[in-house]
Amino acid sequence: MTAPVPQSDPKLDDFLCFAVYSASHAFNRLYKPLLDELGLTYPQYLVMVTLWERDDRTVGDIGEQLFLESNTLTPLLKRMEAAGLVSRSRDPADERQVRLRLTDGGRTLLDKARRVPPCVLEATGLTADEARSLTDQIATLRTRLSASA
Repeated sequence: MTAPVPQSDPKLDDFLCFAVYSASHAFNRLYKPLLDELGLTYPQYLVMVTLWERDDRTVGDIGEQLFLESNTLTPLLKRMEAAGLVSRSRDPADERQVRLRLTDGGRTLLDKARRVPPCVLEATGLTADEARSLTDQIATLRTRLSASA
């Protein structure tokens, strides 16, 4: 019988979770001034991106796509509605559903927001193909971790 190979003590830089966590903080620092110019927080920006992608969605649909619970999303959406970016209304076909639609102000904001992704890509130092590949890998990781939880 062979003795087990001794393992070294864990080092922070060896943790994938820490690399993702600290990269997330770096992204937040990068996005903040860009989104301040738009008057949006990062979660609000994500909501806007989902609506620019496809307008007139249910709150549940947006929450599912963004991995956010409705109790987190609702106050955020109320602030966005007060800012004139979105409108919320009950779905006439199903009163339990709340639909979210862009206002003219929300649609107009897209023109200013178009400069955000290129700025972020440039800051990463990645090519568009490298960024797409890394995004796909991280999404696969998220899916696997969610399935394991």
